[in-house]
Amino acid sequence: MGAIQDIFRTHAPAYVEKYGDRMPANHSKTIEAIVNCRSGAYGHTVYECEACGELHRVNRSCGNRHCPTCQNGKALEWLDRQMESRLPGHHFMITFTVPECIRDFIRGHQRKAYGALFKASSEAIKTLAKDDRHIGGDLPGFTGVLHTWGRQLQYHPHIHYVAPGGAFSRKDGRWHCSRLDFYLPVKALSKIYSAKFRDSMKAEGLFHLI
Repeated sequence: MGAIQDIFRTHAPAYVEKYGDRMPANHSKTIEAIVNCRSGAYGHTVYECEACGELHRVNRSCGNRHCPTCQNGKALEWLDRQMESRLPGHHFMITFTVPECIRDFIRGHQRKAYGALFKASSEAIKTLAKDDRHIGGDLPGFTGVLHTWGRQLQYHPHIHYVAPGGAFSRKDGRWHCSRLDFYLPVKALSKIYSAKFRDSMKAEGLFHLI
């Protein structure tokens, strides 16, 4: 097992004791699952070697969708599917995040806030991509993945988008390429995203609570 299980086994009891009454139920279940993954808590499977007939006992995994050990294979399969479906040509990575001052609030309203984050960021890309001054296509393609933690294991919700360099235009039926070294202007994209995120949070009934 990896570092996450070691961290949970060492520090989870103290963390749960301090914050357990405020933790979402699925967080507690995830911690318990990862701590017990392949420990024998979920039983074991016995395999017989076809060559020598020796029996091998393998502890069962937790199967939790957040467990890095259980989901590593599925993650690699997902990556292979994305690589097979990608468009030819150059690509860009675009990252959207939220101000540090509201991250604690978002952590307490994750489902609605994450939805607002996805909605605002994807619509910001679409809005700017169709501008003739930039790409001029109303159907950009992109894949977005939500990350909720930073490299130092601090809570830091953000979305990484991988986007091909261009967009399809339904107006002329053509693919409009972006520059090889430039996708969309960051300052303009940030302003549109900020406004749309504010509107999305209002629509979810969260803005007045911040």
